[in-house]
Amino acid sequence: MNPTPRDPRSRSVLVSALALSTLLASLGTSVANVALPTLAHELDAPFGRVQWVVLSYLLSMTVTAVAVGRLGDALGRQRVLLAGLGVFTVATLACALAPTLPVLVAARSLQGVGAAVMIALPLALVRDVVPEERTGAAMGLLGTTSAAGTALGPAGGGLLIAASSWQAGFVAMLPLAGVALVLTGRALGDAPAPARSGARFDVAGALVLAGALVAGTLAMTPAAVPQVGAAPLLVVAAVLVALLVVVERRAAAPLVPWGLLRTRALSGGLLMNLLVATVMMSTLVVGPFYLAGGLGLNEAAIGLTLAVGPVVSALTGVVAGRVVDRAGAGPMTTCALLTMATGTVLLVGLPPVWGLPGYVLALVVLTPGYQLFLAANNTAVMTTVDAGRRGTVSGVLSLSRNLGLVAGASVMGAVFAGATGSVEIQDASAASIAAGTQATFLVATALLALAAVVSLAVRRRTDLSVSPARAS
Repeated sequence: MNPTPRDPRSRSVLVSALALSTLLASLGTSVANVALPTLAHELDAPFGRVQWVVLSYLLSMTVTAVAVGRLGDALGRQRVLLAGLGVFTVATLACALAPTLPVLVAARSLQGVGAAVMIALPLALVRDVVPEERTGAAMGLLGTTSAAGTALGPAGGGLLIAASSWQAGFVAMLPLAGVALVLTGRALGDAPAPARSGARFDVAGALVLAGALVAGTLAMTPAAVPQVGAAPLLVVAAVLVALLVVVERRAAAPLVPWGLLRTRALSGGLLMNLLVATVMMSTLVVGPFYLAGGLGLNEAAIGLTLAVGPVVSALTGVVAGRVVDRAGAGPMTTCALLTMATGTVLLVGLPPVWGLPGYVLALVVLTPGYQLFLAANNTAVMTTVDAGRRGTVSGVLSLSRNLGLVAGASVMGAVFAGATGSVEIQDASAASIAAGTQATFLVATALLALAAVVSLAVRRRTDLSVSPARAS
C-alpha cells in the first residue's frame, strides 16, 4: 500500500517533499558539468576521461531506473524513496572527499543509484496522491524543480569553482540532501506499511544491460581506454545487447514490461523522452566547452549562462502543467517539440552572429519547450497505466530518459569532438569549437524533428482508436 493522503495540506507537503527529491537528483546531474573544463585542465585528463564524471552518474541511473520502479511497487514506494535519499547523501559526501578522478567517478556511480530512485518514484507517488484533473499541474511542479536543480548546478557550481575548487559544488549539496532526507521522512512517516508483493528482480538482465551500456559508452569515449580502441568495444556492446534479448525472453520478471510497450502511447512516449533527453544533455556537455573555448568565458560566467535556460523552465513549469490540463497532453507534446526544434536551429545560427546574447536567446526558446514537453509527455504516459504498475512504468520512463542522457553525453559528445577536428578539446581553436557546436545542434534538430513525427503518429493512432467509440 502506498500513501494516499486525502487532506489537501498533507498532500501538498508530500508533493513538496517529492519535488525536493527531484530537484536534488537534477542538481546532481548538472553540478559536475560546469567543472568539466576545470577537471580536464587541473587533472591533465582528456575530454574522453573527464566525461566519465557525468557518464558514471548517468549510467548507474540508467541501469537501476527500472529496478527501483519494481522495488517501489513491491516494497512500498515511500520506503524505497527514503533509502535512495540516504544513498544519495552518503555518495555526495564521497564525491566531495574524492582525492582522484577514478575515486570521483566511483562516487558519482553510487550517487547515480540514489538519484535513480529520486527521479523515478516521485512520478508514481504524485500519480497516487493527486487527483487526475490536477496531474498535469503536479507533473509541471516536478518539472519546475527539476529545472531549478539543473539551473542551480551550473550557476552555483560555477561560482563556487571560481571562488574555491571543483569539490565545493558537492560540499554545498550536503545540507540540502540532509534537509530532503528529513523532510521526506516526515512527509511519508504516517503512510501505512506497504504489503510485499513478492515481485522478483531480474539480476542477470540488469548485469548484462550494465555491461552493454558501459561497453557502448566507452566506445564513444575512446580516450578513456586508448589501449583498447572503439571497434572492439562496439563488438562487445553488440554481443551483450544480443545476449540481453535472450536473457530477457527467459526471465520470469524481465526488466522491461514488454507487454506494456505494445501500447502505442507508451512506446511512443518513451521514444520521444529518449530523443529529447539526448538533445538536452548535449547542451550541458557541449555548452561549457563552447562557452569556455569558443567565447572565452570563465567558470562563473559559464555557470550563469548555462543556468539561463533552466531558470526560464522553472518559471514556466507550473504554467506548462496547467496548459496541459486544459489543452490536452497530445497536442501540447507536438507543440513542445516544435518549439524545441526552433531553439536548436537558433543555437546553430545565432551564436556565430551575436555571440553570447545569441546563445542565451536560443536557450530561452529551447528550454520552455522542454518544460512543456516534460509536463505533457509524463502526463500522457502515466495516465495510460493502472495503479499497480505505476512504479514500474515510472521506472521505464526514467530508463528512457537516462538512456537519452547517456547518449547526449557520449554520442553527442563524440559528434562534437569529431566535428572540431582536434584530438584534445582543450587544445582546439575557437573556430574549431564553434564548428563542433554547430554540428552538434544540427544533429539535435534532426532528433527533435524525428520526435515530432513520432508525436504526430501517436496522436493519429490514438484518434483513430477512439473515433468509433465517439461515433457510437
